[in-house]
Amino acid sequence: MKIKTLLLFLTLFSLYNINAQWLKVSKDKHHLVYENEKPFIWIGDTAWELFHRTTKDEVELYFSDRASKGFNVIQAVALAESDGIRTPNSYNEVPFIDENPLQPNEKYFEYVDWVINKAKDYNIYIALLPTWGDKWYKKWGSGPVIFTNNEIAEKYCEWLASRYKYQNNIIWILGGDRNPDTKKHIEIIRAMAKGLIKGDNGKHLISYHPGGDKSSSEWFHNEQWLSFNMAQTGHWRKHEKVFQMIKGNYKLQPTKPCINGEPQYEDIPVRFSLDNERFTDYDVREAAYWSILSGAFGHTYGNNNIWQMWKHGRKKILGARLPWNIAIHQPGSTQMGYVRKVFESRPFLEMIPDQQILSDYFGQDYNNIRTARGKDGSFIIAYIPNGQTARLRMQKLKADSVSGYWYNPREGTSKKIDTFVNPKTDMNFVPISRGERTDWVLILDDSAKKYPDPVKLNFIGNR
Repeated sequence: MKIKTLLLFLTLFSLYNINAQWLKVSKDKHHLVYENEKPFIWIGDTAWELFHRTTKDEVELYFSDRASKGFNVIQAVALAESDGIRTPNSYNEVPFIDENPLQPNEKYFEYVDWVINKAKDYNIYIALLPTWGDKWYKKWGSGPVIFTNNEIAEKYCEWLASRYKYQNNIIWILGGDRNPDTKKHIEIIRAMAKGLIKGDNGKHLISYHPGGDKSSSEWFHNEQWLSFNMAQTGHWRKHEKVFQMIKGNYKLQPTKPCINGEPQYEDIPVRFSLDNERFTDYDVREAAYWSILSGAFGHTYGNNNIWQMWKHGRKKILGARLPWNIAIHQPGSTQMGYVRKVFESRPFLEMIPDQQILSDYFGQDYNNIRTARGKDGSFIIAYIPNGQTARLRMQKLKADSVSGYWYNPREGTSKKIDTFVNPKTDMNFVPISRGERTDWVLILDDSAKKYPDPVKLNFIGNR
C-alpha cells in the first residue's frame, strides 16, 4: 500500500510541478514548452534591480506575491543599471574586485545564487541578463564600460553560465536595453553568446533585449544562438500598435518564437515626461492581449516603481511615487494572471492568430480588435478593447454547436454564453458593457470540447 501511495505521489508531482523542468522551443517553433511538451505561457515581470536593491526578506515577499498572481518569469540583471558596478548591493557587496569582470566577488554572486534558488521554490524562472547595456555600450546610463573587448565579454559570460550550468530555471537574455549600433557592438554580443554556450553547453534558452521600438530579429534572427525573439515596444505612445512588431516577427523565416519583453509599464509617464499622463492597467492589458493574440508566446508586464525597486530614501527615476512593496498591488499585475488563465484554459499550442475571423472591421488605433483561433477550429478568442460590437465569421469555428464565455479582463470574472447552433455565417457579438476602456475577451468554443471556464482554472506549475 505504501508503494502504491508513493507512486501516486510521484505521478502527481511530475504532472503538477512542471516548472521544475527545463524549457525548450516547441515543435512548431512558435512557442516555448516544458520538457514534457506542455505549453509554457510566459507571464513576466521586470525587476531589473532585483539582485542589486533587495534583501532576502524582500525577495521572499516579492516572489510570494508574484507567484500568487500567476507570474512565472522575472526579468533581472546581474550587473544592474543603477550604478550596479560601483554602488554595493543591500549587503554592501559589489560584483567585481577593482571593477574587473574577470575577478568576480564571490559574496556578491552568492546572493545572486540565493535569489535564483529562491525563485525556483516559487516555480519562477529568472530571465537573467548577464549585464545591463551601459556596461558594453554607454550610450547613456552610469556605466562604466567594463566589457571593452570580445575576449573579456566571452570569458565573463562563460564563467557566469558555468556557475548556473545545472540551474534549470534560468533563461539568458543578452542586450540590456541597447541596440548594437556598430559592428563592434554586434561582435561583443556574439562573444557573450559564445561564452554562455561554452559555459553551460547550450543548456539554456537565449534571447536579446533591445532598445525601444526594436526587436532582436533586426540583428540576430539568423544567429543559431538566438532561441527566440524579444521585442521592446517601449513607453512612447498610448495604444502602441504592439501587434505590428509581433506579427512581423511571427512571420519571419526561419520560424522562431517571439515575445514583447518590454511594453508600456504601469504608472510610467508617457514618453518619460512627468508633464504627460501615465500608463494605466488598461494600457498593460491592451498590450498583453494584442501581443499574444498576434502570435506572442506570452507577455512581460512592467511597473515603473518595481523595475527600479524604489522605496523612500532612494533617488526617484522617471517619477517613481509608490514604494515597490505597495506597487506590487497595483491592478495591472493582478490582471496579468487573468491573461494567463484565458490562454491556459484553451489548447495554447494549437492557437494561431487569424484576423480573418473578423468579417468587416478590425478597428483602428485604440479600437483594434485582435482575434485568434485553434488550428482545428475548436475555439476562437477575441479581444475587444472598448466594448464595441464584433462581427465574426462563424464558419471559422468548426462546430455545429457553440458555447463560450464573456470574460472580464479587468476583474477576472466571466459570464457563460448559452449554447447555440452555429449559423456558419457572419454573426454579431455585443459585449455585456461598452465604452472607452471597457474591454472584454470573447471566447467561443465547440461545445463538444467542454473547455473550462478560465475563472475556475488554477495556474499550471505555480504552487
